[in-house]
Parts: sequence; C-alpha cells; structure tokens
Amino acid sequence: MMGNFLFLATSEGGGFRLNTDFIEANLVNLVLVLIFVFVFGRKLLTEILTERRLAIETAIQDTEARQKQAISALEVAKKNLAQAQTEAENIRKTATISAENAKAEIAAKAAADIERMKELAAADTNTEQDKAIAELRARVTKLAMERAESQLKNLLNDSAQAQLVDRSIALVGDK
Repeated sequence: MMGNFLFLATSEGGGFRLNTDFIEANLVNLVLVLIFVFVFGRKLLTEILTERRLAIETAIQDTEARQKQAISALEVAKKNLAQAQTEAENIRKTATISAENAKAEIAAKAAADIERMKELAAADTNTEQDKAIAELRARVTKLAMERAESQLKNLLNDSAQAQLVDRSIALVGDK
C-alpha cells in the first residue's frame, strides 16, 4: 500500500500513472481524506464548534436576560394588579356608602313630601268644609228669612201692625 502511495506521488515518464487496483486506490484516497480532514479540518471544525458554542452561550444569556426582564415585569404587573384591586374595593365601598346616603335622602324627602301632601289635603278639606258650612249657613239664613217673612205676612195684618208700631213708639218714648 505504501508502494501505491509512492507510486501515485511519483511520476514516471513525465506523467502520473493511473492505479487500476480500485480497492487500493480507495484506501489510499480514504487515508488521504482522513489526513486532510485531521490536519486542515480540525482547525475548521474547532472554529465551527467554537462559533456554535458562542452562539449557544449568547442565546442562553439572552434568554436568561429576557427571563429576568419577564420576572421583573411580572412583579410590576402583580403590584399594579394589587393596587387596582385595592382601588376597586375602595370605589365599591364609596359607591355603596353613596348609594345608602342617596337612598336615605330620597326616603326622607319622600316622607317630607307625603307629610306636606297630607297637610295640603287636610287644608283643602278644611277649606272645602268651611265653604260648605258657609254655604249651608247662607241657605239656612235665607230660608229662615223667607219663612219668617211669610209667617210675618200671615200673622201681621194691618191692625196687628198698627198695634206693633204703637207699642214700639211707646217703648222708645219711655226711655
């Protein structure tokens, strides 16, 4: 085999000769490729692996940095959520108190309005009652006057009227 290698590396008669033994030629080629890969490829492979390792380390560092940012953002969000919940609870309590106060004010105003309406109704009733009483008095007075006049006309004739006038004059004269 070494002879083949020397045979391939030397030239006879101004050129290279072709080795027709296929198996020996492949072994020689394989050995040459392995040597080439070991000598030249090691440096290239080392550089590629180093670059890959650096890229992986950078990606890990970036991921860790983003994780730290996400954790701090989560903490800020939790804090904001707690503040919002506290504020929402305060707003709810304030709204409940305001609703109770408004309810009490409306109830008090309604009670006052009802009392005022009762007083107005009573006053209207009293006014109507007074009007009715005054109207009845006027009718009774008118009827009494009419009845008295009719009785006087029946009871007082000319002679009775003359006697009444004479008595009245006598009474006035005695004084």
